[in-house]
Amino acid sequence: MMMRPSTARTSPLLRVVACLLVSSAPVSYASDNNNTPNIPDILSQVNPLIGSTNGGNVFSGATRPYGLAKAAPDVDGLNTGGFSTDGSNITGFSALHDSGTGGNPSLGNFPLFPQLCPDDDLNRCRFRLGDRKVPYVKESVVAEPGRFSVELGSGIRANMTVSEHAALYTFQFPGGDSEGVAHHNDSGRLPQHPLVMLDLTDLWQSRQNASVSVSVSVDETSGRMLGNGTFLPSFGAGSYVVHFCVDFFGPGRVYDSGVWVNGRAGTEPKELFLTRGFNLFYLEGGAFVRFEPGAGSGSGSGSDSDSTAMVTVTARVGLSFKSAEQACRSAETEIPDPRNDFGRLVEEARGEWRDKLQSVSVTAGGASEDLVVSFWSGIYRNMISPQNYTGENPHWDTGRPYFDSFY
Repeated sequence: MMMRPSTARTSPLLRVVACLLVSSAPVSYASDNNNTPNIPDILSQVNPLIGSTNGGNVFSGATRPYGLAKAAPDVDGLNTGGFSTDGSNITGFSALHDSGTGGNPSLGNFPLFPQLCPDDDLNRCRFRLGDRKVPYVKESVVAEPGRFSVELGSGIRANMTVSEHAALYTFQFPGGDSEGVAHHNDSGRLPQHPLVMLDLTDLWQSRQNASVSVSVSVDETSGRMLGNGTFLPSFGAGSYVVHFCVDFFGPGRVYDSGVWVNGRAGTEPKELFLTRGFNLFYLEGGAFVRFEPGAGSGSGSGSDSDSTAMVTVTARVGLSFKSAEQACRSAETEIPDPRNDFGRLVEEARGEWRDKLQSVSVTAGGASEDLVVSFWSGIYRNMISPQNYTGENPHWDTGRPYFDSFY
């Protein structure tokens, strides 16, 4: 048998590495860009949105390296990673996600959704997933390590960041008339009561059963939702249980709270248990809280825009695979001051990402800026999953590090 002479061919990966390594002048990246104005921050070379469309299935929201909590919007389009830049509608904001997987979407448990009820009528609010979905403003999307922000077509802006086991959201509400059109009255107060709801579902709508209870603090300045649900993984057999502890803080006192089922809501009872119905009928349900409007303020919002005409509802979401009590404990420990911790959490997350990425040294050479961004974004992506579930295994605890996911 005759062998043809081999032709010298270089793989695309080798060409990328060669371009990045060959240079006459090395490029350095600062771990603290406050004192190095002419040296780019390494995180400026990371674009979490790369791969968020055309079947990339990547997670583009806020996370820490291998963090359990992963906060992002969920869409009704290509939602395996939660959010997609395919122009589909946002259906909620959840804090458990995976990245890069195919098949059925996984996780996305217990999404929150902010809205203003038309005419301030609770039962004119849109609770069901298909009813409440809303487009987002494409130009408003901000995705960077440790932080994500987006404006809904309703005019509500959502900002999110994370600790290890909890997520922190701020929902900035504009003034609104009976159809949700932004305006303020003469007193500068919202004419409506901002509402945030929780849905006992996941991205795949695989919920087998779930429960939620709602309570209000003694001084009526905050609300709390506790609960859990049993869900199916997108691959493999069996099921998993996840618990949540959500605390809400608004511009004023809690106006009312309760539960909802399908398109109807009420202030009594304060507890709800859902299971698969007859012939596995999927019943939608969850809980809600509304606040007194208060005065417009952008305090603690985490937004770069002028938000003096907005009011903010803050939601702290603790998560655990063991118990709601552990979810509360993690949230309270990691985010003790939710009204003011947003900036701190973002900087902590960015610091953790710098520590991970600075172990890699790059000399850009003749590589284009796009190629450099793709390179760093790929390394960043490699440290999103699996999740650090140390201390969260409900079956056993060896005291050793444990990484896993329920995709």
